[in-house]
Amino acid sequence: MQVINLSLKERLIDVSKTLPATFEEQKDGTLKLEFKVAERKVFLSKKTLTYRAKLRVDEAYRVVKLFEILKETGLGLSSGDMSPGFGFKVETYKTTGKQREGTIEELSKLFGKDYKYSWDYSTVRKMVEQEANKMGYALSVVLLEKSV
Repeated sequence: MQVINLSLKERLIDVSKTLPATFEEQKDGTLKLEFKVAERKVFLSKKTLTYRAKLRVDEAYRVVKLFEILKETGLGLSSGDMSPGFGFKVETYKTTGKQREGTIEELSKLFGKDYKYSWDYSTVRKMVEQEANKMGYALSVVLLEKSV
């Protein structure tokens, strides 16, 4: 049986196949992952919740720099707050240094239609940290995307 030694980048791309999107290598050498957590279109409005993560593997210092963001965008006509209809959103999290862990859940009723989603946005960070630790790398979470 042959043992194939993959680089950390290759391992991260490989294990990200279990996520809604896979890491893709960019021209600048970083890995980027982006996917829609939820989207709803009602009448003349559209709301989208997107998760994006970007990381760089620094071989010299054996560290992985990770930036992640959960972004909500809205577009169209509404009653003023980009939320036609009514509903509630619950976000639970804890902060440790620069890292945030938790889930975001939403249950809404718009024009008689129910929308529901739930997602733990620390999943990607935990997966990156686990793979980095296996290969002797440290994880550094950065607050600005250009710091990656």
